[in-house]
Amino acid sequence: MKSRDPELKSNWGTICTLVQMTSGDGKRHKEMAVSTEGIFRIIQSIPSPKAEPFKRWMAKVAAERLDQLQDPELR
Repeated sequence: MKSRDPELKSNWGTICTLVQMTSGDGKRHKEMAVSTEGIFRIIQSIPSPKAEPFKRWMAKVAAERLDQLQDPELR
């Protein structure tokens, strides 16, 4: 993905950061983690036709949420 999207590559460290996590055996490891906004940015950068239905669904859900924010009775 990083090779296909120069902007994503230049911001990878801010999108996916190292976070201390505890594994099942109790040891702490640094793992790459991403926020909700970051995962949407990564999904947007996928040029595959198989990703298009998910992108359309995401846009629909976002539009519905914005409508709910404008009119809370839509919930």
